[in-house]
This record gives sequence, C-alpha cells and structure tokens, in this order.
Amino acid sequence: MSSINLTQAEAQARAALLSVSNYHVSLDLTASEKTFPSRTLVSFEALEDGSTFIDLRAEDVHRVVLDDVDITDAAVPRKNGTYQEAEGISLDLRAGAHELMIEATARYSNSGQGLHRFVDPEDDKVYLYTQFETADAKRMFACFDQPDLKATYDFEITAPSHWKVISNAAAEITEAGDHSVHRSRIDYPLSTYLVAVCAGDYYEVSDTWSGTLTRYDTTPEDQPENLEIPMSIFCRASLAQHLDVDKLFKETKQGFDYYHAHFGIAYPFGKYDQLFVPEFNMGAMENAGAVTFRDEYVFSSKVTEYRYERRCDTILHEMAHMWFGDLVTMRWWGDLWLNESFATWSAAISQAEATEYTNAWVTFANVEKSWALQQDQLPTTHPITADAGDIETVEQNFDGITYAKGASVLKQLQAYVGREAFFAGVRQHFATHAYSNATFDDLLAALESASGRDLSGWAGQWLKTTGVNPLSPNFEQKLGEYTSFEIHQGPAAPGAGELRTHRVAVGLYRLEGDQVRRFKRVEVDVEGAVTPVPELVGCEVADLVLVNDDDLTYCLMQLDQASQGFVLNNIDKIDDAMPRTLCWSAAWEATRAGDMRARDFLALVERGAPAETHIAVLERVLMQARRALHAYADKDWAREHGNAQLERICLDGAKQAAPGSDRQLSFLLTLANIQVSESTAAIFEQLLADDTTSIPGVIVDTDLRWQLLIALIANGFIQGEDVKRRINALLESDPTSAAKLFAIKAEAAQPDAHVKQATFEELVDPDNAMSNLYRRHKIEGLRAPASTHALSQLNYAIYDRAEDLWQAMSSEVALVTVTGLFPGWDTTEEGQQRSAAFLERSLPAGLKRVIAEGNAEQQRALHNQRVDRG
Repeated sequence: MSSINLTQAEAQARAALLSVSNYHVSLDLTASEKTFPSRTLVSFEALEDGSTFIDLRAEDVHRVVLDDVDITDAAVPRKNGTYQEAEGISLDLRAGAHELMIEATARYSNSGQGLHRFVDPEDDKVYLYTQFETADAKRMFACFDQPDLKATYDFEITAPSHWKVISNAAAEITEAGDHSVHRSRIDYPLSTYLVAVCAGDYYEVSDTWSGTLTRYDTTPEDQPENLEIPMSIFCRASLAQHLDVDKLFKETKQGFDYYHAHFGIAYPFGKYDQLFVPEFNMGAMENAGAVTFRDEYVFSSKVTEYRYERRCDTILHEMAHMWFGDLVTMRWWGDLWLNESFATWSAAISQAEATEYTNAWVTFANVEKSWALQQDQLPTTHPITADAGDIETVEQNFDGITYAKGASVLKQLQAYVGREAFFAGVRQHFATHAYSNATFDDLLAALESASGRDLSGWAGQWLKTTGVNPLSPNFEQKLGEYTSFEIHQGPAAPGAGELRTHRVAVGLYRLEGDQVRRFKRVEVDVEGAVTPVPELVGCEVADLVLVNDDDLTYCLMQLDQASQGFVLNNIDKIDDAMPRTLCWSAAWEATRAGDMRARDFLALVERGAPAETHIAVLERVLMQARRALHAYADKDWAREHGNAQLERICLDGAKQAAPGSDRQLSFLLTLANIQVSESTAAIFEQLLADDTTSIPGVIVDTDLRWQLLIALIANGFIQGEDVKRRINALLESDPTSAAKLFAIKAEAAQPDAHVKQATFEELVDPDNAMSNLYRRHKIEGLRAPASTHALSQLNYAIYDRAEDLWQAMSSEVALVTVTGLFPGWDTTEEGQQRSAAFLERSLPAGLKRVIAEGNAEQQRALHNQRVDRG
C-alpha cells in the first residue's frame, strides 16, 4: 500500500468500503513562511467492517481522533519519530457513520504541487494557490484523495487581513485585528482534486454573465432558463496594469453563451473566478468555480495573435471542464483522456463558432494534431484508454495522446455519428450523471442511444490500439481524367498494425491563375487496406489531391509524388487556410519520417512562410524549420548552407512583413533563437539602441529586448564580464519578476563550457529550492540553440545522476529536470548508444519513459541526417 502512489485496486477497495459526506478544513496561513497548521474533520460512513487509510502528506501529524477516541499512536506511521507520509494514516472501522479529526503541520511547496507559495520579487507581495491534480489535495488537508469519493466541504481559512482568499465558493469574512477568517461552504459533491484555495494580495476585477439556457428533451426540469453568473478575474498586483480584462471577460461570456446553447445543463457552480497565478506548471486547472491559469497569459509586452488565440483556447478548455470533469467526473484516472479530449474538442469547436478565432480548426490541425502525431510515433505511445494502474503511471499520461489524439478521435466520432447526435449524447450524459462519477462506457451508451449506431467496434479500433494509419491516394489516369481512384490505408504503427474505419473527405485542387482552389470534394468511409472512390472516376486530374481534406480523421495524410512536387512549388498559392495547413503538416510529417529531406523542407518554408497569413501556422512552421535544421539536416550542409538559409528566411521575413505586425514579430523571434551572423548581430544591437531603420516598425519592448540580448549572448557576441554588465543594465530598467527569469536564461545561455557545467550542477542539486519556473528558464538557457556546441561535456552527465534525482525530487521537478537535461543535442551514434545502454538498466517507469523518448528522437535525427546527406 502506498498513499502517495495510490493504485487503482486500492482506490476501488476504498470506494467499496466508504461513502464520504463532508470535509471541514481549517487552515492558518499566518503562522509561518514554510509550513501551515491544517486541521481536517471528515464525516463519512463505512459500508461494512474493514481497514483502510486516509491520505496526508505533511511535515508532521499531531493528533488523530476517530469518533472521540484518540488513535494517534496506532494510526500514524513513524520512523525515528518522523511521520512516514507514504503510508498514509491507517483506520480500522466498524460499519456505520464516523467522524475523523486530524491535526497536522503541512508544507508550502515551490514545485507547483499542493499549496504553492510565491513572493513577488517586484514588490515582495505573497501569493498562494493550490494545484491538486492528479492527487495532491493530500498536501493541504487529510482526505481520501481519489476522484470517485466526492464530498461537500467547509473551509475556515485564517489569513492576513489585507489578503484576498478565493475558493470554490463565496466566503463570509470575519475581521480579527491584523488577520481575518474566511468561511465558505462547497455545498455540492466535488472530487478532492478539484478543490481550490488561493490567497494573497491579488488584484480583482468583477463582472456578470447574463444569458439563457437552451432546453432540450434531456434537460432536467429543475434547470433554470434565465441565468446570471458572477465572475471575477484575479492576478498579481504587479501585473494589474497589463490585465486586459475586457477581452478576457468577452471570451468568457462567449464561452458561457456557447455551452449554454449546446450542453442542456446550466453552469452548476454559482460563481466563476479565473485566477492568473505565478509559477504555474501547466496551462491551467479546472477547479470548480475557481480556475487557475499560468500568469504568463497576462501579456506585459507585444505578443502575436496566436498567443491570444491559445489563451482563448485555454479559457474555453477549462470552462468545458465545468461540465465534463467537474459536474460529471471520471470514476478513475483511466478515463483521464476523456476529460481532456472532450475539453480540447469543446474549446476548438466553441472558438471556431463563437469567437473571433474562426480558424480554430486550422490551428487544431497544425498544433494539436502535430503534437498527437509526434507522441503517437514514439515507442512509448499508448492506447487512448491507457493503463492507469497507479498514480505515477497516470502522471506520465498527461501527453499528446491523452489530449490531442483523443480530441482528434472525438472529432472523427462527431463526423461518424453526426453533429446533432453527438451533442445529444453528450447532453444525455450530463443529465444522467450530474454530480456523480461516470466512465467512457456510460458516454458511449448515450452516444449510441442518440445516434442509433453500434459504437463498440469503433471504440475498439480507436481507443484500445496504438499508432497512426497512413492514408494515401492511388489512381490511374488517361487523357487528363481519372480511370480509377482508391484510398490506400497502411497499418497503424507503432503497434499491432490495425486498419481502422475513417470518415474522410477527398479534395481535388488545381491552379487557377495564381491561386490553388478546390474544384471537387467527396466524403467516403475508408475501410480496410483499399477503398475505391468511384465518384472520382472520370473527374479531371487534379494538381493536388488531399485524402483527408477538412481534417476529418486522425491519420498521416500522405501526398502522391505529383502532389508533393506541386506543393513544393505552389504552397504560397493555396488560398484557403485549411488545405494549406494540411499540406504543411503532410510535408513536416514526411520530413520527420525521412521521406522528405530537411533541406527540401527548408526550401518549402522559404517559399511559403513569407506568404503564410495564418499566424498560428506561421509560428508552427518556423519552429519546425528550426527543428529540421538543427536535428534532421546533414550537419556539414547545415553549417555551410542551412544556418544562413534559415537566417535569411527570418531576416527577410521580418523586413518584408508589415511594420509592427504579428508576422514581423514571429520572424524576428525565430531569428533570435537560431545561430546568426555578425551582420544580424549588428541589427540586434541597433534594435537594442532603439534604432529600427534595419527592420522598420519593430516594437522594441521589454520582452523583445531580453530576447535580443539572450541571442547575442548565446551566439557569443557578448562575452565575459560584459554578460553580467549587460544583464544588470537591463534589469535596472526592467525590475520585474519576468525580467529576473529572462536574466536566468541569459546567464545560462553563454556558450561557455564552464557556465554550462555550473548550470547543470545547480539543476541536479536536489537541495536547490528553485521553483519549477526558474528551473525551466535555466534549462532553456542551457539549451539555447546557438550555444549547444558548448554542451559536449554534458553528453553523458545526466546518466550518472538521473536515478538519484528521480528518487530525491518530487515527480514534477524530476520530470522537468531529467527531460531538460537529456542530451538531445547529441545526435551522434555514440550519443544514441549511450542512451540505449542506460535503458538496459532496471529503471522506474517514468524515468525509463523520458529516456526512451529521447533515445527515439536521437535515432530519428540520425536517420534523417543520413537521408539529407543522400
């Protein structure tokens, strides 16, 4: 038994034994900067006689009282007087109702897990927030920390009187001198991982959403028609001047409009708070009524529209969770994919249909699909319905399969059953399982009922297998017409090589003047290895054939040889964003597979990037160009030609783009993250001196100043004592917390072996208490693309430390550290052999996965470099 790494079997046994009704949690946030008193009174029922445990990770446990009997000595495991938190607090129970009181001293964290504490270096104000998914509520209060033991909650939180305290429910405040007591009640059943407590000197802006609920046959009779939802947005005081509340509230209201028009159930949690919090590890977290976001989403300098689009996507993703995840919660983490996939799908469809980001599905095809395809071609890929035998395994599966492949499959399912049937099934699911727990089988039954389709075969094909199927056109032609046309499906790989059923659209495109346009589209169900498409026989032969037009299914869409050649010469003429991004994606996947040379992909970027109008696609393509050059191109060619080519693409793009535009900024930021010549370095220095004659119209704000300075340092144009001097000078003019992070990155970016070694030693020191955000920026600096030539002495270093780090650090810190320090820059046969040899050891599953994925990318890079040479 492990309270920290709870197994599914243990959770099932505990759920069979217990029914939990309420937690009363008392916290004192005034006591210390390191720890806080935590008192929990939990009311529950044992359904039969039995033994179990309650979870608590704490500095110490002082008292445990069960039904007025002190059981501390028997219940609390200790070794040499120290509480052994991995074992939990043991309970021997008789059938019937019980009250359990536990007094403990809990720890603040700086890892982003549990109750995180941050002091803003800009003004010394303190901010706290919780992050409990997957199973970290136990870091703040004693609880049965699993999703299917829902309960209600009472909170009594003592805090400094000038602080705001925000939880899932509104609070009543009692003043008591220099502190105040905040009392709130969560009167609806909620899983422990969805509880939230945030406290500190937060800045707050409030508004109200008013709207109506569209009623359907499945809408319960007690649902209101007219609604008002009070909303607040919070951030650090030092960021308040940058908080664009009008845009944030507008997008929040658009989300409520859309979901109330389609979900058939009113928002269930009263208020809706959104908090932008510091040092957050993920994008956001869907705590019921108190959603937390990383505060990098409060933009203090110019960013492109793509960043705003992704923020809106995150807002709508978390809002969808209020229904799918919070109202109806998975029974166990094996259905984590369903939570995240549904929210990802919901965010895309609501963005496309209810906000200014009408091309959200284009971004989805270019970003989410790319993530899914990359993850699904690794040796560590897993079925969408992944193994979730214990918490450690679950934490490894917050990945591109769980989010992006799952969402792609839901999009395919919507196309398969029809839009209205899909929404009807979802509404039935919400109505049937509100405030309780459900499984994917429950959702599948609702979708089958709504659509009339038997979906058991579909689920087996898509959810219980691994890998991705290639789809390609195969045809014969005569006198400019198709005499036969087929879609060929290859076996899913990696995995058992299954063939799947796909709903696809085939699009035929031709060059008309100076634009490529579609002139024919047909939909077809692809089944088996060969699917004839008789509707296209007799059609005019196309210049470009897309067998997954409109991106309906999840596949590797391959281009025939003629289409690929056409794309290489005409991608800039494709006028519609969706087919254009599908061509970009097909070219990139061909490059990753070694079917297209890296240098040919760069040539495609040189032709197409200057004409790319969709900023999300442009940013992704430029990132892929960097990857192609640094990992997949022959190193001699890259040194002699490739580096200069990508520099030229970015510099010309920045100069030719509209002054001050998003496109200009995208090209310039890519330029600041590659190797550059002396002439480009001189342009960077001019921009830092506010001379924009070389690139007219550039907005040289604080973030860009830091990016340019880091580029000059990483490329070796600023060295020695000048590095510290230039960093300190910029810090004096920009004394923000964000600037301190840039400074950390800048110092680590120096192309100096001694600096790199010292940075490595800081990162692997388990006693170093730096936050994960500091850690991330240090790693980014260490791995700055222009300075990786100074890392050769670290090609093997992580292998000597990884196992100890995995044991000594928290799961989140260990993952960030080992992933960041894996020598992915070492794409040599010797480097790949070193990682392969390390994998022969008996390793913890999570560590083995990180190294296996790094090794697979080394193998891919070596293969593609050989292809590029050939």
